[in-house]
Amino acid sequence: MDILHLVDRLEELFNESRPIWLTHSVIVDEDRMLDLIDQMRVAIPEEIKKAQQIITQRDRILAQAKEEANRTLAIARDKAEKSLEDDELIQSAKTRAEQIIQEAQKEAVNTQHEADKYVLDTLTNLEMQMDRILSQVRNGITTLRADSFSSENEPSR
Repeated sequence: MDILHLVDRLEELFNESRPIWLTHSVIVDEDRMLDLIDQMRVAIPEEIKKAQQIITQRDRILAQAKEEANRTLAIARDKAEKSLEDDELIQSAKTRAEQIIQEAQKEAVNTQHEADKYVLDTLTNLEMQMDRILSQVRNGITTLRADSFSSENEPSR
């Protein structure tokens, strides 16, 4: 379940709670509140699992890029070795092999940068969502503590 949906449900529970007359306190359904908190505990690890999946996907993409670069290098070496028969062919093969190696290295670096950017963007987005959720939870806790503190300090009538 989406953590933002759970936070909305928590806020809805708070808004549906009955106010205590002449105070800023409310009576909250304890079972519903605890159920929502338990669901949040389950949902947050899911968000972390998603981030880990993204990192794993990035690592897989990088491994594929390295494999392709190694394959390209092996092909370039094979081509260079086969063309040892003639000096002109040797020079041509060396030049082409260097080009292939440079292209493969550029391609690997580019793929790695793209994968890193994708992971960074996704993790940044996840961080922003989690910061927003954490802020909402802290605000709720602060409000509940303030209400609880003010109701404890009010003289009884």
